[in-house]
Amino acid sequence: QVQLVESGGGLVQPGGSLRLSCAASGITFSLYAMGWYRQAPGKQRELVADITSGGMSNYVDSVKGRFTISRDNTKNTVYLQMNSLKPEDTAAYYCNSKFNSLSYWGQGTQVTVSS
Repeated sequence: QVQLVESGGGLVQPGGSLRLSCAASGITFSLYAMGWYRQAPGKQRELVADITSGGMSNYVDSVKGRFTISRDNTKNTVYLQMNSLKPEDTAAYYCNSKFNSLSYWGQGTQVTVSS
């Protein structure tokens, strides 16, 4: 049974930081590309950042220079370090894993940036 469990969301003031974690089980983690997506109310889900099995990363323009995605294959975990958070980063953040035609989602964790 595949499980992706996100953690680390919460309420933070503008300019603050959070680190999201996504722990995977039931998959050969090192083979999977991992990604973080977000969905704000009334908006479509969008890719925030992803990282290949080889460690190459990609970011949406709006988070470049502020967010960093990383993975630890020994812990089957992918992280999203989010710095200089803005109110427009407020959303539910979802972890995704992909390998060929296989794709799995976590349940999401809420990030709210507000003063």
